[in-house]
Amino acid sequence: MKLTKKEKELLVKEHNRPEGQKKGIAYVKLFNPTGAGTWYLTELDPETNVAFGLAGIHEWELGYIDLNELAAFKGQFGLGIEKDRWFDQKPLEAIQKEVKQ
Repeated sequence: MKLTKKEKELLVKEHNRPEGQKKGIAYVKLFNPTGAGTWYLTELDPETNVAFGLAGIHEWELGYIDLNELAAFKGQFGLGIEKDRWFDQKPLEAIQKEVKQ
């Protein structure tokens, strides 16, 4: 689960926007290939490596996501969290509507 330079730049840029001016776009989707867990990232604090976004494990909620913790996770067969390479950025509001259906 490694972010590209462009993805990291987009997430950090969004993190640096003043509150009220954030776009609310999910730039990255992460998932657990062997179990529950999907994360849509909208911003990233480069100093702490903590992202903000929508997470779904048992239920969907907005919150902070420690990417170091996700990187250290090993699920079944020793597989870690993966990045959806085919995910196109999407407004978080649209994703929230999709997951609540």
